[in-house]
Amino acid sequence: MGQPVASRGRAATLTVGKAMLNKYARAFFTRVLTPFAAFLIRRGVSPDTVTLLGTAGVVAGALVFYPRGEFFWGTVVITLFVFSDLVDGNMARQLGRTSRWGAFLDSTLDRVADGAIFGGFALWYAGNGDDNVLCAVSIFCLASGQVVSYTKARGESIGLPVAVNGLVERAERLVISLVAAGLAGLHKFGVPGIQYLLPVALWIVAVGSLVTLIQRVVTVRRESAEAEAAAAAENGANTSRGSNASQGSEAAK
Repeated sequence: MGQPVASRGRAATLTVGKAMLNKYARAFFTRVLTPFAAFLIRRGVSPDTVTLLGTAGVVAGALVFYPRGEFFWGTVVITLFVFSDLVDGNMARQLGRTSRWGAFLDSTLDRVADGAIFGGFALWYAGNGDDNVLCAVSIFCLASGQVVSYTKARGESIGLPVAVNGLVERAERLVISLVAAGLAGLHKFGVPGIQYLLPVALWIVAVGSLVTLIQRVVTVRRESAEAEAAAAAENGANTSRGSNASQGSEAAK
């Protein structure tokens, strides 16, 4: 009985650690990017435009450089445009224009960018990279990332909180993949053996995404059962109150 408690403790520690890292990293980049966001606003650029241009840059970087094995320069281009995800939100807050449309557009284009990155890896391994296994792993990373996001969105759309922080979510997928790809690209500059970082990273992302998917499915199943049990109990209580009221009315007659 001690093992589950220890596991929950480790999971809680991991969740808190990830939350703190995200909090402080986001605060740092917000301070750094706020002047640039203000400059774009003064130039009449809208947050939606930044979102669209950022996604276009990521897609171009991934599908132009990665299929040719230019992992270093591809990662440099992608990283520059990935920061648009913080810039557009910063601009929206400064303008006081946070909206459902902006959130929808941002989330949708995130999926497009993620697909381009892992699609670029898959194209490399299907072509000059000549590794069908890693091509399949890249495709799995692409598909599982989309499904992981869908499970949360679908769960929330049916009224469930989906209260779980998965092992490898979007931020982790991007950081692991892009850092590994950028370092692997140094092989072309004469750094020996470093090209193996990318295959290792893809396997880590694939396994982590699968674990995260299972975590979310299990959470949705549990929350759904709890919600249905609560609804059934409430209906039973309402029926009981209605029956009592009816009996009291009959007695009064």
